[in-house]
Amino acid sequence: MDQTKPRVGIIGSGAMGTLFGFHLASRCEVTMLDSNPAVLDGIVQNGGVTVNEAMPRSVRVGRHSRDLFGSNMVFLFVKAVDTLRALRPFAGELSPSTPIVSLQNGVGNEDAIKTALGGAVPVVLGITTESSLTIAPGRVRSSEEGNTIIGSGGASPSTSRSVAELLTQSGMRASVVYDIRPHLWGKLVANAAINAVSALLDCESGDILKDANAARLAEALAEEAASVAAALKVNLPFANPWQYVTEVIAVGADSKSSMAFDLESGHQSEIDHINGAVAAAGRRTGVATPYNDAMVRLVKAKEAMSASKRSIPAG
Repeated sequence: MDQTKPRVGIIGSGAMGTLFGFHLASRCEVTMLDSNPAVLDGIVQNGGVTVNEAMPRSVRVGRHSRDLFGSNMVFLFVKAVDTLRALRPFAGELSPSTPIVSLQNGVGNEDAIKTALGGAVPVVLGITTESSLTIAPGRVRSSEEGNTIIGSGGASPSTSRSVAELLTQSGMRASVVYDIRPHLWGKLVANAAINAVSALLDCESGDILKDANAARLAEALAEEAASVAAALKVNLPFANPWQYVTEVIAVGADSKSSMAFDLESGHQSEIDHINGAVAAAGRRTGVATPYNDAMVRLVKAKEAMSASKRSIPAG
């Protein structure tokens, strides 16, 4: 191990973990941790992690939480529903000064991280428009045209700046904002409008704009989420929610939402952390969210029916 390089741990070695791991490996000692041994075996067989046609960059694979205990910084790339499970083994083991960086979907990730590790843990929150698609373990395809916005979830301003600087030095675009909450809610508006619609229709994000009914539904979901943000006195980083959503769709028009892949694979979706979070905040603020409520029920029904079918023996 090169003691002169920052030691970065990455929890979750899927598409986004691999993308960020590849870039960070240009300047850091990166250790990738994943609950799926086959993913880690694939990274080893691939000779590291790679993006598009680039040569693989060497990373360590962590098969136990203790393999990340010496990290100077830990990036969290698991689904929001898995945050507590992924972080509980680190309680009392990580240095209390080690920042946890969450670029996860939804809101409430800060609370989950602090529930797992304690309220004093320095949390760095952010959003990213980077997109990545897994080709094989350790190999992803990406446009590499995204941007990451970083802010504090309890970490010091200097810690947030150090995370952004490390990403920038690693060849990614990153910036720091004083208040990350408007950006978290801005991403939530887009996710609430796109993810469940793409999942239930089993379509690419760009197809939503091609169908009048799908587009109108997505617009209604975005408008509800924006109304809840306004009730919370969150100043969204855009004036027109639907225009923003269409811009987000344009960036990833040829890909399905992560929720669509969850429904396909039988994994638990992040619906509670996206449309469910909008609905919950709506109840607290007195804002009606019938469209988001409906999407939560539909996705949960789809999950339950799919699980029931998988449990029925063939033949």
